[in-house]
Amino acid sequence: MVSMTEKKYHHLVYGSLEDCLTGEELLDTDDERIRQFLSRMMLEEKGYLPEQLSPRVSVETFFANLFVRSSIELVVSSAGRDFLIIRYGPGSLVSRERAAIAAARVLNDQYRIPLAMVTNGKEAELLDTITGKVLGDGLDSIPDAVLAERLVPDLTYLPPLKNKQRERELRILNAFDLERCCLS
Repeated sequence: MVSMTEKKYHHLVYGSLEDCLTGEELLDTDDERIRQFLSRMMLEEKGYLPEQLSPRVSVETFFANLFVRSSIELVVSSAGRDFLIIRYGPGSLVSRERAAIAAARVLNDQYRIPLAMVTNGKEAELLDTITGKVLGDGLDSIPDAVLAERLVPDLTYLPPLKNKQRERELRILNAFDLERCCLS
């Protein structure tokens, strides 16, 4: 029996683990293990420095009496600019594309982040957040730190969305990221 002060989780919890970027103690779940895999890959294989990776960023929305916290596993920067977000979720990638694009369009207050990656831990797609087109398949399509430094100056950074356009993207996040399994 779970006490009133204990938090209920709908994921299997194995204990705790240490975040490879921050050293913070986190719940050890299957999802968190994939998030840690992504962070380690960015550090060890792609050559990013810890300060170029911002983990566990979120966008909060409230529409139709429903509060939703949309998670972005990693925000990746190069040359002082956020250029890529990485979102993880189990299942089909195609069902996650639009929400990732919306998150990249509203996350930064100064500009729209030009690239988004969706992954289920095995498959991945790199997306252009202006057109919505898939630019690459697989985690290998993430540019490494050296390539990113060359690419970032040539990426298109559109100004931030305003008013109705911003609200539209926030509504998309709210609708796509609502955890239906937890609603009572």
